Amino acid sequence: MNHRRGFRTIGMVLALAVLALPALALAQEEAAKPEFLSILNGNTVWTLLAGVLVMFMQAGFAMVETGLTRAKNAGNILMKNMFDFAAGSIAFFFFGYALMFGSDIGGFIGFSNFGLSEATPATPDGLWAYTYWFFQCVFAATAVTIVSGAIAERTKFVAYLILSFVVTALIYPVSGHWIWGGGWLSKLDAPMIDFAGSTVVHSVGGWISLAGAMLIGPRLGKYAPDGASKAILGHNLPLVALGVFILWFGWFGFNPGSTTTATGNIGLIAVTTNLAGCAAALTAMLTTWMRYGKPDVSMSLNGVLAGLVAITAGCANVSPMGAIIIGLCAGILVVISVEFVDKVLKIDDPVGAISVHGVCGSFGTLMVGLFASPDFGGVSGLLYGGGMGQLISQCIGVGAVFLWAFGTGYIAFLLLKITVGIRVTEEEELKGLDITEHGSEAYSGFQIFITE
Repeated sequence: MNHRRGFRTIGMVLALAVLALPALALAQEEAAKPEFLSILNGNTVWTLLAGVLVMFMQAGFAMVETGLTRAKNAGNILMKNMFDFAAGSIAFFFFGYALMFGSDIGGFIGFSNFGLSEATPATPDGLWAYTYWFFQCVFAATAVTIVSGAIAERTKFVAYLILSFVVTALIYPVSGHWIWGGGWLSKLDAPMIDFAGSTVVHSVGGWISLAGAMLIGPRLGKYAPDGASKAILGHNLPLVALGVFILWFGWFGFNPGSTTTATGNIGLIAVTTNLAGCAAALTAMLTTWMRYGKPDVSMSLNGVLAGLVAITAGCANVSPMGAIIIGLCAGILVVISVEFVDKVLKIDDPVGAISVHGVCGSFGTLMVGLFASPDFGGVSGLLYGGGMGQLISQCIGVGAVFLWAFGTGYIAFLLLKITVGIRVTEEEELKGLDITEHGSEAYSGFQIFITE
């Protein structure tokens, strides 16, 4: 009898244990949720903060471009930079994001109904999608803003509006998909590395700038009858310096924020980013000092940007010393490139966008193939015993993006030239685009027309 009671007791205990297992599992799951949400919320806050910093870079671009051009075109520059972000965000929402991050089709393009839609759920994962979209949106706006400076002071506003929309909705997203969206460059034997966009963002903007500046032609008075280049000075160097410091500040969202997670290497990325910018500033200054006899202000400031652009591809994969070397080289390269574009190619780029973003962006991307350190990202470049594989992938990526961005940019500008026209009249250019395109002056009562 006692044995029976014992067996009954054991049976009841086992039954209760079995019944309790689902409740215990649910309790464990619920206990794990706060940790998951905490990590997700931390990543969301960090990525959103970084995105806000990148958005503020629009102000930096506006100040740099305004300062390096003439006072009679300042308002026009500001309008273009504002439109890049305002209309560009809408274009990226409806078209660009879907093409860049949608389901991969043949390695070439992404596809989904829309980048974000009402169907995106208000769950933790769904809400993260909104944060990620915002971060990618501000990058798209950066790419197209680069173009506005290279074709400044002689471009029809309506033509620029159309171009800006096309770049954000189509040109930038397609090549971006190749590298960041799961496209063919990310599937090479040694996947192309462009951590924060030396090529995806900067060289795309730079090569479209090259196409536009070639087709639009130089500003009036830029080249003498014998072909000699004449300097057309910007009207406000303090604005340029302010813009560079704003961009430098924003770059600490641009590069570290590209982790999209609040991980420990954001500090490393900030260090490599800063060191490259500083090193490039020094060599740009010294190069101009040796070539011109004086340390040039605007070229030194552009040197900072050249170093920041160059390190953007490898900021998470190179050592601090590697970042310094890349920056030192970029500072020299940008001076040589600006002179080559201006005096040899006879292409008028008022702000040096082709050299800073196109040339130095490509250069920095290639340098990942040499300086990638296994201690900082797990990939070995050629100088760290990794062989030629990574360098070859970097070369393929840089070449493919050049062909795409320059080719589609050229076609877009050519179609605009045939239809709405891309260049203002000589009279409008002489008076300035502020008055002729917008009916107002950036500096009311202070306007001085230059007619020579």
